[in-house]
Amino acid sequence: MAKSRILLVAFLLLLMVEIYTFNGKHGVDAQKIDCGAKCAYRCSKSSRPHLCNRACNTCCSRCNCVPPGTAGNRDVCPCYARMKTHGGRLKCP
Repeated sequence: MAKSRILLVAFLLLLMVEIYTFNGKHGVDAQKIDCGAKCAYRCSKSSRPHLCNRACNTCCSRCNCVPPGTAGNRDVCPCYARMKTHGGRLKCP
């Protein structure tokens, strides 16, 4: 009888851990940023703003981060900075 209780408790603990870490959220919902506004500013000085906005919004939705300013500062968002195109070029403006 004691062995079955131990197994039940262990199972419940494992279940609680799975629920807590479900979907990589670790029990805390990360706040989503306003990608549209951040990317509009990031691409405001681009020579091809529509293309820049499309790429930036894709990167932002995947990484939930856009570097500050209109260029550079990639070290602030490592996920954004590492994303590449199929051709191996940097994807995010």
